[in-house]
Amino acid sequence: MSSTFREADPGVDRLGPSKITPLPARSAANAPAPQAHGIARNPGMRLDLGFMESMRSVNRSALERRVASLTKRRSIKADNQAAWLLRAVACMDLTTLNSNDTDERVRRLCAKAVNPFRRDIIEGLGIAGEKIRPAAVCVYHPFVATAVEALHGSGIHVAAVSTAFPHGLTPLSTRLQEIEASVSDGADEIDVVIPRGLVFAAKWQELYNEIVSMRAACGEAHLKVILGTGDLATLRNVMLASMVAMMAGADFIKTSTGKESVNATLPVGLAMVRAIRAYFEETGYLIGFKPAGGISTAKASLDWLVLMKEELGRRWLEPDLFRFGASSLLTDIERQLEHHLTGHYSANHRHAMA
Repeated sequence: MSSTFREADPGVDRLGPSKITPLPARSAANAPAPQAHGIARNPGMRLDLGFMESMRSVNRSALERRVASLTKRRSIKADNQAAWLLRAVACMDLTTLNSNDTDERVRRLCAKAVNPFRRDIIEGLGIAGEKIRPAAVCVYHPFVATAVEALHGSGIHVAAVSTAFPHGLTPLSTRLQEIEASVSDGADEIDVVIPRGLVFAAKWQELYNEIVSMRAACGEAHLKVILGTGDLATLRNVMLASMVAMMAGADFIKTSTGKESVNATLPVGLAMVRAIRAYFEETGYLIGFKPAGGISTAKASLDWLVLMKEELGRRWLEPDLFRFGASSLLTDIERQLEHHLTGHYSANHRHAMA
């Protein structure tokens, strides 16, 4: 990657001046948030290469030490652990992105999202009156309409992976048409991928312009920008790509497609959440974070929740600012909750899944 930043073309300013004024009131750290999209959307800002320059120095060893200290010194047990696992479910994008997906499989996944736990677990935990469900169901575009119909009235969002997922290498016009088609079918969240080559070539203006166009194509649907961190090679690339995505108007930044050889890791997540914190301090806008790929155990979900709580605060433990991209995670959480109630682990097949 070139270390020389290219000057932004002032004529390509799509989102207004370099500073966003006035700044919105900042939410209290412990303020609860509804499941719906309830925060002020990020309008983006002009591509600011000076701001990026201030963020480009990333100390990998320091991030790794910080992550190790978080996961070792925090031990969550008993009722507290059960509560944190329920929070993990509420922040989950229940996902199926397989080549053998069918309408029926998507309907079964949606049914699981609406009723994520067996009745005996619900009664044992005393949560019968609570609607603890995944925040969204995430599918390929052909299944958006099926998911929208199956989830009607549930309050669960429908997310569509788009823009030639997982590689993002089709013409921009084709990728924008895919976004528009998913929004037309009812998706209210769009997960897009960036062409990783733009990061390696330091083509920041081109990357910025593409994401601005994707944000416009989304309309009222929220935009989650997948960086493909396993392909970006360095934490510096991850940091800079995160900053460009937020400047271009991303509502969420997301680690991975789940298809890379290396997906979500805690050091990468720490670099991204610190980019989110820096953007918040600069603009006052809250950006969401979504780790995805390889998060399949309840223990791993607790590590990510601790990271968010320690680095960004309680406000980022709500589903409008934090999501897991997961498929098998829900099954392991359900097994852990049953163990909490009975002292015994059950086989995976006892917990219905698509």
